[in-house]
Amino acid sequence: MDWVLIKDVKDYNDREVTLKGWVYNKRSSGKIWFLILRDGTGIIQGVVLKNEVSEEVFNIKDELTQESSVIVKGLIHADRRSPGGYEIVVRDIKVVQIATDYPIALKDHGVEFLMDNRHLWLRSRKQWAILRIRHTVYYAITEYLNNNGFIRFDSPLLTPNACEGTTTLFTVPYFDLGNAYLSQSGQLYLEAGIMSLGRVYDFGPVFRAEKSKTRKHLTEFWMMDAEAAYVEHDENLKIQEELIRFVIRSVLEKNATELEVLERDIEQLKKADAPFKRMTHKEAIEYLRSRGSDISDKSDLGAKDEVMLTEGSDVPVFIEKWPKEIKAFYMKRDKDNPDLVLGADLIAPEGFGEIIGGSQREDDHDLLYQRMVAEDMPLDEYQWFLDLRKYGSVPHSGFGVGLERLVQWMSGVEQIRESIPFARTIYRLRP
Repeated sequence: MDWVLIKDVKDYNDREVTLKGWVYNKRSSGKIWFLILRDGTGIIQGVVLKNEVSEEVFNIKDELTQESSVIVKGLIHADRRSPGGYEIVVRDIKVVQIATDYPIALKDHGVEFLMDNRHLWLRSRKQWAILRIRHTVYYAITEYLNNNGFIRFDSPLLTPNACEGTTTLFTVPYFDLGNAYLSQSGQLYLEAGIMSLGRVYDFGPVFRAEKSKTRKHLTEFWMMDAEAAYVEHDENLKIQEELIRFVIRSVLEKNATELEVLERDIEQLKKADAPFKRMTHKEAIEYLRSRGSDISDKSDLGAKDEVMLTEGSDVPVFIEKWPKEIKAFYMKRDKDNPDLVLGADLIAPEGFGEIIGGSQREDDHDLLYQRMVAEDMPLDEYQWFLDLRKYGSVPHSGFGVGLERLVQWMSGVEQIRESIPFARTIYRLRP
C-alpha cells in the first residue's frame, strides 16, 4: 500500500494508500467518526465507519488527542465537501505517539502565549499557510534573478565595518582583531562581486539593532540584496518591478489553498500585477501636505506617510529622487539636481509599507572619497570599497528586498512576527 502525501491524494482516487501525519481535530456521531489529518503538505478528512473497521480501530477515537501522531491506511474517495476535495475512508489507524495536554487548543489565545509557544504554534493552519507562502516568495525571487543573469554571491555575516554607520549594529568580539559586526546588508561586498560576475545577489539573514517596536520591524530578518553592473536608475526600477510582479504571479499560482486559509483578498494581489506608479520625494511631500501633514522638505517617510501615499492605489509606488541629506553616502547624485540622489523606495499598497530600498551607486572615486571624508568615515576600513572605483569603475545599481515584509504583504498578515518561523525582536529571544 503506497505511502503518499496529502497534497498528492488526487492522483490516488479509489485506491488504498497510507498517510502519515498528525491529528488536527476529530468529531464523532454514533457509528461514524471523523479524523482531520494533516501532514505538512495539506489536510484531509478521514471517515471511520463502525461496520468497516475493527472494534479496536473504531474505539481509538477515545484515545486520540490533538497533535497525536498516527499512520492511517484507507481508500481515497473524491468528495467535494471535504477539504481539498478528497477524503480517506479509514481501514486502519496505527498510533505513533499520543500527545498529552497539547497547550494550543483550537481556540483563540493571547499573542504572548502563542509567541512563547511558537515552536507549537507553527503547526496551526494559518501559520502553516504563511510559511508555505514564504517558501514560494523565497524561491520566486531566486528564480527571477537566476533567469535574468544574476549569480548567487554570498557575502559575509561578520564584517569589520558598517554599510550605513554603526549606530544600529550588533557588536561581536572577534579574537585578537577587535570588534566585528553582524551584517546589516551585503551590498558593499556585492559591489565587488559585480566587477567579476556582472550581476550578483545574496540572500540570507541580516541584523539591525535599532530599538523599533513597530509591527514591521525585526532585529533578525532575511534580505535579498542585488547589484548589477552597467545598470542605471531607470533600469534598476524596471528590474525591481518585474521581480515583484513575478513574485505576485507565483504566489497566486502556487498558494491558492494557503491564501484561502488566510482569507486573503486575492483580487487585490491580482490588481497589483500591473505597471507600478512613480512619485518623486518632492511630489510625495507635496501630496502629504495637501492631505494635512506638516512633514518637512527633507524628512524621511514614516509608516503613516507610506499608508497615505498608497491610499487608492492598487499597485506599489516608487518614491524616487530623495534629498541627499537623508540617504546613504554611496548613492549617486542626480545629474539634473545634485541635491538629490538616484535612490528609490518601493511602497506596497494596502498599508504594508516599504518592501524595497535601492539606488544607483556612486561610481566616481573622487566624489565618493569626498563624501566619505565629509562624513568622517574611517577611510582605511573602506579602502577596498574605494578601490572598486579605481580599477575599471562602471555605472551600477542595486536594491534590497525584505523577505518578511514581502511575505507579510502577500499573505495579508498584520504582524511581521508571523512571517518568519522564529521572530527576534527587542523583546523576544526565545524560543
